[in-house]
Amino acid sequence: MTRQRWALRALGAAAVLTTLSAVAACGSDSPASTSSSDGPPAVSVSGVGEVEGAPDTLTAQIGVETQAGDVTAAIEASNAAITTVTNAVVSAGVARSDVQTQQVSITPQYSGALPGGTNTISGYQATNTLRVTVRDLSKASTVLGDAVSAGGDAARLSGVSFRVDDNSKLLSDARSRAFADARKRAEEYAKLSGSDLGKVLSISENVSGQEQPPSSDAARSAQSLAVPIEPGQQTVSVSVSVRWALN
Repeated sequence: MTRQRWALRALGAAAVLTTLSAVAACGSDSPASTSSSDGPPAVSVSGVGEVEGAPDTLTAQIGVETQAGDVTAAIEASNAAITTVTNAVVSAGVARSDVQTQQVSITPQYSGALPGGTNTISGYQATNTLRVTVRDLSKASTVLGDAVSAGGDAARLSGVSFRVDDNSKLLSDARSRAFADARKRAEEYAKLSGSDLGKVLSISENVSGQEQPPSSDAARSAQSLAVPIEPGQQTVSVSVSVRWALN
């Protein structure tokens, strides 16, 4: 091969790679990129898959807050109140293994100081918070109502969240949809560039929506002792970034 023919072939190959990069970088509603001219031809595309499912598990933060003039009295009052609340949720159908202590604290309370004086301790506040998991949503309203009723004025309900206890099927379906979405886009880029889609070079994913955020409305309604529960639907979303070789 003469030096002139070799130079022409090299220029032609560089032109093909430059054209491929320009085509793959435009005309898509999802992030996509191609390899640089000094590497093998490839295309990276993102895809998204979403699947909805009905939550079957509720998690609530239920606690008590008591005050007394000394530490011992405050702790004793808190212990008695949280024991009553625990017994109430267990009687309502929650397994004792699904009741877990989350926080225990005791803090001093101060009286207002006179000008030029110092604050003095006027009493103590004790708190005890439980994480309660309800696996039968038909009992959720009763569990929350009984817990708040048992705790009385000391009861605190900081939030309620829902989730699908076993979401493996939802995740699998969402992954399939996300990968299919990415592959469809990659095939379009391959066609536009005059190439064939080759083997997968890399895959990365991001999962979201596995647990709904706490419901502040449910927390406020606890004071009425009639706690309405509406689990709604949970959306599991998977986004993938896949890199294919281009033949």
